[in-house]
Amino acid sequence: MQEQYALEDKDFRKLSKLVMDTAGIVLSERKRAFIHGRLGRRLRVLGLSNFSQYCRLLETSGGDDELRNFINAVTTNHTNFFREAHHFDYLARVILPALATDNALTERVRIWSAGCSTGEEPYSIAMTVAAGPRVLMDWDLKILATDLDTNVTAHAAQGIYELDRTTSIPDAYRKRFTRMRDGNVVMNDEICDLITFANLNLLGPWPMSGPFDVIFCRNVVIYFDKPTQMRLFDRYADLIKPDGWLIIGHSENLLGVTDRFELVGRTIYRRIR
Repeated sequence: MQEQYALEDKDFRKLSKLVMDTAGIVLSERKRAFIHGRLGRRLRVLGLSNFSQYCRLLETSGGDDELRNFINAVTTNHTNFFREAHHFDYLARVILPALATDNALTERVRIWSAGCSTGEEPYSIAMTVAAGPRVLMDWDLKILATDLDTNVTAHAAQGIYELDRTTSIPDAYRKRFTRMRDGNVVMNDEICDLITFANLNLLGPWPMSGPFDVIFCRNVVIYFDKPTQMRLFDRYADLIKPDGWLIIGHSENLLGVTDRFELVGRTIYRRIR
């Protein structure tokens, strides 16, 4: 039983510092029970007696594999298809027609789903794009989908979802872009081929060079402190093309964080410098 593992203050402080240093995620005291529950399972799997032993494992040179498991365990991945539907409406109604005109010379479009979780967001983007201006599907169009958690990107790359997790997909998109297999909903190849899934720590190096036309980073920075948010949005601005779009979560805003974007819709911004 996980109650046998007492999470002492010193161990909680060590774990909080480690996740902050590694992933930029702030673990407040109110997350203590959540962390206790998630990591209690890891202690049982590893045959450890207490959290002090677990902290020592993470601090050793051989603890890199467990560090990935630790980060996966403490990150949350709540999402669904077409979450915050107004973003996808704006993508279809404003952004994609603008790109069809503005990018006609290069015939190139790049979209990044940062913090993609189990893939519902990038697949929602891909379906919206595939239903948009037909010319875009003949272009060099790619959607990058990244997440810190190795487990969720592995799941996302399969493109297979339980039926009850897909109820928010519009019927027209469901009929056109998915199929049923063994009781599950499977994304069609047309959609899967648009997306590249990869693991990425937003606090680490970014191997992609951009520029991106659109970046979705929704309900991610709420876990970061203000200095980390400032650095992150500055990096986004560097990677987004002039007048490109940044889309963030419903509980987030850029006020006091950066002046490199202007608000053009509900939690929708354009780069201005």
